[in-house]
Amino acid sequence: MGARSSSKAAVCAALIAITWAVFGQTSQYGFVNYDDPAYVSENRQIQAGLSWQNIKWAFTHVHSHNWHPLTTISHMADCQFFGSNAGAHHFVNVLLHSVSAVLLFLLVQQITAAFWRSAFVAAVFAIHPLHVESVAWISERKDVLSGLFFMLTLLAYVRYTRKPNVSRYAAMTILFGCGLLSKPMLVTVPAILLLLDYWPLNRLQRPAASGQRPAKLVMEKIPLFVLSLGSAIATLIAQRGGIMEMAHLPFTWRVANAASVYLVYIWQMFWPINLAAIYPHPGQLPFWEAAGAGALVVLLTALAFVSRKRSPYFLTGWLWYLIMLLPVIGLIQVGSQAHADRYTYLSQIGLYLAFVWGVVEFLQPVRYRREIFATLAPILIALLGWRAWIQTGYWRDTERLWKRTLAVTGRNDFAHFALGEFLLKVHRLDEAISQFEIVLAGHPNDPDLNFQMGYALMEKGDLDPAIRHFETSLKFRPDNPDTETDLGNLLLKADRIDEAVEHYRNVVRREAWSPLAHYNLAVGLHRLGRFSEAVVHYKEALALDPNYPDAKEFLEQALLQSSQGDGSKAEPAKP
Repeated sequence: MGARSSSKAAVCAALIAITWAVFGQTSQYGFVNYDDPAYVSENRQIQAGLSWQNIKWAFTHVHSHNWHPLTTISHMADCQFFGSNAGAHHFVNVLLHSVSAVLLFLLVQQITAAFWRSAFVAAVFAIHPLHVESVAWISERKDVLSGLFFMLTLLAYVRYTRKPNVSRYAAMTILFGCGLLSKPMLVTVPAILLLLDYWPLNRLQRPAASGQRPAKLVMEKIPLFVLSLGSAIATLIAQRGGIMEMAHLPFTWRVANAASVYLVYIWQMFWPINLAAIYPHPGQLPFWEAAGAGALVVLLTALAFVSRKRSPYFLTGWLWYLIMLLPVIGLIQVGSQAHADRYTYLSQIGLYLAFVWGVVEFLQPVRYRREIFATLAPILIALLGWRAWIQTGYWRDTERLWKRTLAVTGRNDFAHFALGEFLLKVHRLDEAISQFEIVLAGHPNDPDLNFQMGYALMEKGDLDPAIRHFETSLKFRPDNPDTETDLGNLLLKADRIDEAVEHYRNVVRREAWSPLAHYNLAVGLHRLGRFSEAVVHYKEALALDPNYPDAKEFLEQALLQSSQGDGSKAEPAKP
């Protein structure tokens, strides 16, 4: 007993060590411009840290088209304790992931009693390159946090099955609820528990007299299914703004891509190279490719059912994989990606189980199988760790991330746009404009793209083309006060003062509470010589903000000029 406990402790220590050997480098990394600003670095609510008011906000507000209050609170806690130190935020991600790897080992070892196979499954989970995105990306905190609660839920469930009672069921339900509040992808957990009932817990094979009839096992999980349904509804409501219009991607295209992606993830599990932050959606796949992918998925599913008596692990592992991916396989398209590495974080555990137990069964007749496993397992772990270490390096900073993505995926509008945003922020204007031009060729009317292009040209001093891009942006998104303010400023600079004033008026109508809006309108009216109107809006700006820069000086100027008719050099303010 003591030797086995020592072995467990050694495996747990080794899992932690290899996890930190691969991902520890992220403690020197910064934020990237892929969701990190909205999630953490430029989100004032998150940056404010923990308070009862902020905790209430986390539960009552949608965060970047997602409702995951525990994840939001975890980001607030990071900011409370570490401020804007991105390395510390990364540290927490790695810590959560390393704990989940240890818990996975303990879970699989408990339910299968296969010590070294369980250790290998946990090691693959700990350092597989497909998991880099989940761990090295601060905004994907929801993956590692929900993963922790996923492991705890399964462990609590195993404990409940050994001695069912209300308190153990309640503990498992609470942990599951925490997982859903971290990331709603866990809605499939009740189905995963039913798979574990089949294998390796073998609850479906126990005599009916024991009370473990299939119908009862399903009924047992009804409260969990109710929680899943509630989480799914909340997610659909939260993501209304992020779900693409169905007209953009016909349902048949999405079904074909889903079948293909199931196979892509399997390929990437065995050959994890050329991974990227985002993979562009291919649109309509060739018929032969879609039909072939669908047929292969159906064939593997049928094979899992046919071989269930001899190899029950294959049925559990394969269905674990299929079912856990179902919410994110793209049947409901959220975002523009074809697939994402992060979606394999928990779903591929099922494949690990099926593969490892299948290899052991296949080599059962081989005389030196133990020696083969003892030799190959460390080599495979070392290779996966090496690839994961390299892949983690691409998340060091924004420029490296998007340049690597473009090198891997080729034409990738999202990556070009994100790289352009970064280059604009660091004032590498010509490079930024080049990136935006690539995307504009395919999306000439995109409002965000035209805004960024207009801003880059404005910073460069190219007024006329900047004005055209701002006008295009405003045409397709007419309710954007920032765009209208920048356009008004440019028109004023180009001496198209009447047009500028009209845009300033529109901003004031939308944002009557904004001192900036009133100030800019006052400046435009001042330039037109309409001093009495300018005075009204200077006064309004000062009423809203008594210390508004330059407003008092220009108010006095306007009051004086109203009787003299002089011009003005008042300057507008930027949003």
